[in-house]
Amino acid sequence: MKFDTSTVQTTVPSPLGTIAIAATDQGLAGLWFAENQRYLPSELTGSWPAEAGHPVLQQARAQLGEYFAGRRSRFDLPLDLRCGTAFQQSVWQALLAIPHGEVTSYGEVSRRIGHPAAVRAVGGAIGRNPVSIIVPCHRVTGTGGALTGYAGGLDRKTALLRLEGALAESLL
Repeated sequence: MKFDTSTVQTTVPSPLGTIAIAATDQGLAGLWFAENQRYLPSELTGSWPAEAGHPVLQQARAQLGEYFAGRRSRFDLPLDLRCGTAFQQSVWQALLAIPHGEVTSYGEVSRRIGHPAAVRAVGGAIGRNPVSIIVPCHRVTGTGGALTGYAGGLDRKTALLRLEGALAESLL
């Protein structure tokens, strides 16, 4: 992935661990768990300056706090998803259409973007989602609702789905 050179970052505490967020002048460009996260961009630990006062980062921090407190079901943030390919961006846009408290399958996302046979490629794009939680990749499950794959770890995926009421305690 290729991120804009103007990207800035900060961190946010959460019940699931510290979250690193990044933004450009276009919008929120990244959200990753700072520990035990696959596909962390190398720029996060080197070239992106810390700028907690960036307006998009301040908005993201506030909205994430409301989300984890159970007071927010939709995020209202500008997004900058230019780091991905056109295909990846189409997958990420499809994720934004999955309602809070619901799940869908990789196959269904493939159908929604007009590539029903591209389930593996869709899975790869979902795994590389740069704006976790806000672009809700945690709402995608395997066939039959199996909890498979999450770059932040299945324990976090489970916690996010429980927070949203999409996963009953009795199912685990």
